[in-house]
Amino acid sequence: MKIDYEAVIQGGGMVGLALALTLARAGLPVAVLEAHTPWRWRRGDPVDQRVSAISVASERYLGRLGAWADIRRARACPFHGIHAWDGEGGGAIHFDAHRYGEPHLGHIVENRLIQTTLWQHLSRHDNVRLMVPGSVEGWDAEPEGLRVRLNDGGECTTRLLVGADGARSRLRELAGIGHSVRPYGQHGVVGTVWPEHHHGGIARQRFLPTGPLALLPLADGSCSIVWSCPEAQATELLELPEARFREQLTQASEAVLGPINACGPRAAFPLRRSHARRYIDRRLALVGDAAHTIHPLAGQGVNLGFMDAATLAEEMLAAHARGRDPGGQAVLQRFQRRRLGANHLMQTGMDAFHWLFANDLPPLVVLRSLGLSLTDRLAPAKSLFMARAMGLSGELPALARPHPQTG
Repeated sequence: MKIDYEAVIQGGGMVGLALALTLARAGLPVAVLEAHTPWRWRRGDPVDQRVSAISVASERYLGRLGAWADIRRARACPFHGIHAWDGEGGGAIHFDAHRYGEPHLGHIVENRLIQTTLWQHLSRHDNVRLMVPGSVEGWDAEPEGLRVRLNDGGECTTRLLVGADGARSRLRELAGIGHSVRPYGQHGVVGTVWPEHHHGGIARQRFLPTGPLALLPLADGSCSIVWSCPEAQATELLELPEARFREQLTQASEAVLGPINACGPRAAFPLRRSHARRYIDRRLALVGDAAHTIHPLAGQGVNLGFMDAATLAEEMLAAHARGRDPGGQAVLQRFQRRRLGANHLMQTGMDAFHWLFANDLPPLVVLRSLGLSLTDRLAPAKSLFMARAMGLSGELPALARPHPQTG
């Protein structure tokens, strides 16, 4: 059987492209199929509504791929502090990267900028085939790989098929991999706003009984908001005239940056937790949202996906270097063992945090506020939380560790 590609990746989002670029830079032939032509980021465009808090671990990974420097120069905003407080009980916690000898805790970056940069880097490799629009219609297993049927009637062969096609993954469905879904009963209202005062490179989050409100710093001094709230409230917020919306946002944020003087277009999306019952099948692996989704209150969604990509690539390349099958079951089992438990643990922790702060029982309000304030005074506990925020806790793939030449 002649193998066309070492990996066929369904999904041209941030995680799928990062995986493809990792393999391509190592010399492996790769195909990427994306159903829709991506909306490219262009300098001078308004800031996109969808942004991500990119952790230090993810920065290192993207840096190893040669993409992070371009992203940082284009329009990424570093944040060196986090300020979170309980809107009911008043407890608060502060994180400052400088107190721990770090320049920053991460960067706020538009999803579209990351995606565009990765597409540009991939296009420079002649061992990559980009198929847009393109999708997998099915596959047949053969001894040495899969024969993949494509939507245009063509076919190709591969050692490994990767589902990086989002929370409603078609590949996961075709493989018959079940997944659990639990709605949070909330929508995330997103948009760009201009407060009276500069954010100072600090990410802020107020916990309300209806859900957290985050103000994330952007490079031009504005903030990207993620306001988690019940669906009815989200609908109302989208329909409000701008002036009234700004008033409500100022009140909900306790005017922490002064009045909100202007805001851009608003949008909302439902918040759900989902987790695939397994990440692998015969010559198939799931990464990113196809494998798991999480509440955005800690900004870990895409970072978990990047660690999936880095770990899968690490296992594939190690097998390839030893002359073994990079799509074999041993490779996939090691990938699943390293990522499934870690992702589930993060989901469980975020769910507990969400439940704790969405509960307005007076005794619980008092206890959680005391807990926040106490943790703020305990250096070891704060260090642990900061390591998690930076993506530096637990087992990291080699691509997310400091470069030996830069530390």
